[in-house]
Amino acid sequence: MKTETVRPNIGNFIDSLREIGYSTEVAVADLIDNSITANSSDIHIYAVTKPILSFAILDNGKGMSEIELVEAMRLAGKNQRDIRDKNDLGRFGLGLKTASFSQCKKLTVVTKNKRNISCRQWDLNYIAEKNEWFLVTPDDYNHLPLYDEFEKLESGTLITWEEIDKIPSDNFAEMIDKLRKHLSLIFHKFLEGQAPLKKLNILVNNNPIKAFNPFNINHPATQQITSEKINIYGSSVSIQPFILPHHSKISQQEYELYATEEGYVKSQGFYLYRQHRIIIYGTWWGLHKAVDAHKLIRVKIEIPNSMDTYWGIDIKKSMARPADVIKSDLRRIITQVIDKGARPFSARGKKIDDKTIIQFWETFPLKENFRFAINQSHPLFINLMASLDDYQKEKLKYYLNGVQAYLPLDAIQSKLQTDPHSIRQESALTEDDINKLLIMLKESGLSEDYKQELLKTEIFKNRPEIFKS
Repeated sequence: MKTETVRPNIGNFIDSLREIGYSTEVAVADLIDNSITANSSDIHIYAVTKPILSFAILDNGKGMSEIELVEAMRLAGKNQRDIRDKNDLGRFGLGLKTASFSQCKKLTVVTKNKRNISCRQWDLNYIAEKNEWFLVTPDDYNHLPLYDEFEKLESGTLITWEEIDKIPSDNFAEMIDKLRKHLSLIFHKFLEGQAPLKKLNILVNNNPIKAFNPFNINHPATQQITSEKINIYGSSVSIQPFILPHHSKISQQEYELYATEEGYVKSQGFYLYRQHRIIIYGTWWGLHKAVDAHKLIRVKIEIPNSMDTYWGIDIKKSMARPADVIKSDLRRIITQVIDKGARPFSARGKKIDDKTIIQFWETFPLKENFRFAINQSHPLFINLMASLDDYQKEKLKYYLNGVQAYLPLDAIQSKLQTDPHSIRQESALTEDDINKLLIMLKESGLSEDYKQELLKTEIFKNRPEIFKS
């Protein structure tokens, strides 16, 4: 058998490698994984646009020896099939390099281990020019951002990006805000110091990041469904569903906070944690359709790093696809929780059929369908119709038919989904209006039976004392 070596064009290969699909916040999260694996307790992120676009991340972890640094700079330095330490957040041995290359053309790593400082650099322009994977040992690196802080540490690692070309400077502030929100969610367990984790501090430009727990576990109206453990290929997987509070149970500010920028409908579903770090969230993996009635359901899944293969975790650690053998358990859990998750909405929706109250609206059957209709058995409606002649009754009938036909259901549904606290429907009927109506009714004369009917209506049901004087 005859063989020959065909070397790739490294410049073209690098261009392809840079387009894996990292966003800035996902790339930074990948770097933080390495800091957490190195037992860091403090991580400082430096990101500015002046005098030039600069980025650096400094941790106080255990650092690396020179040999370890060179190995860390190697692409695919670790075999993904190797058994990792249980606290290792790595996956393919590519994260540091691919995450950095996705944002910049020059990656420099300075590390200190037992007070010995080592530095290596990947310069993509130099590599493309030489068409060879030449790892550079810089002669001068004390000018790098955060280097003064790095020197004060007994051990740690400083990563800097130079020649950044994937972060647009015109919306830099927006990127920083997005980065903060992403890290506060993805690493919330570390930021909270949830046992058995050591508390982690992450600062962006000296501003600490506050943990964002997506399950609102401290609110008394949050329902924590009993967790269960399932055994998959010899490993234990913990699954716990949560049902977030209905908007009527919390403040507008808190409701909007837990909606996240994606909104409740897109944030429902599974939240997959790998070694306490969120990989993917707000997905049903095609096992269930995201609907408004289930928007408060969030299901936490916790897996060890030994199960990566069965969950299809990608290089960026931002996507996952569970194996078919896992999906049957997930379907079962979805079935168990969706009924409970829909109750805060279905219970309120059924109130229109409450026979103990005479309501202004009712559901009107139409063969296999229905529509919402004005209740023409309402005592106020009957009283009004009795005071009109036939011509006035006819005009009122057409007007009310139009009100019913053009009820803005889409707009109502949209507002209930996006901004329910801003709806002030009760303001259409003030206390002053009710008092004036009561005077008019009394002046027309009220029988005892009619009073009892009025006390069953939505207006007067909680005002039994008003007919006593």
